[in-house]
Amino acid sequence: MTRKPPGQDWLPIRLIKESNFWRSLIRQPYPTTSRTRALAVMNNVFLHLHPVRVKRHAVRYTYTFCLGGVSFFLFLVLTVTGLYLMFFYIPSVDRAYQDIIAIENSVAFGSLVRNMHRWGAHLMVLTVFLHMMRVFYHGAYKPPREWNWAVGTFLLFCTLWLSFTGYLLPWDQIAFWAVNVGSSMAAYAPAVPTESAFIIFAGIDIGSETLIRFYVYHVIAFPLITAIFLMIHFWRIRKDGGISGPV
Repeated sequence: MTRKPPGQDWLPIRLIKESNFWRSLIRQPYPTTSRTRALAVMNNVFLHLHPVRVKRHAVRYTYTFCLGGVSFFLFLVLTVTGLYLMFFYIPSVDRAYQDIIAIENSVAFGSLVRNMHRWGAHLMVLTVFLHMMRVFYHGAYKPPREWNWAVGTFLLFCTLWLSFTGYLLPWDQIAFWAVNVGSSMAAYAPAVPTESAFIIFAGIDIGSETLIRFYVYHVIAFPLITAIFLMIHFWRIRKDGGISGPV
């Protein structure tokens, strides 16, 4: 199969390939020489998990050291503790609050695991936010890392949404009225206020349908989306030459 020279591509294809978005996704052209084939093997994530060269600043201890790694560790802690809590929780208006009381008082290590889950969620929001601030103030969002910056920003919103959806699950007065405020804010969404409230809260009022929807968001949808984008995030860090430093 013969490949066309870059200048002979169809105009829309050429414009896409010359865009910053495409260059951020695909840095190296198709390897055609022995040198480019060797580089492709050395930069392969599955063959070489760590970069060939590690910059000195990446292993130096600083006050912002490993905030991304701490955030990922907290995500794993939340996954494990959340799986344990799922055995004793039913997302029902009649059962949710009683199940939380039972977890606190009757389940083995229930109070410990629930507090680990709750405080881990608060810490993850904090560490992800600090991690984003570190990347921003170091200028690490600039080319060639702009695509990974966009992925990281999306992960920040996933973290906030995971925290928000988990807030309703205890089904107590604080959770109910806090989510009620969010529902009122969604009603002011431009152009599609009713549709936004229905998609997010399953209706105008907070009720059993909202609890079920938030439960699905919290334990299935957003953990899965977050895990997929975390893999993309780590893959881009590896392809960009490791952990970013000050520009």
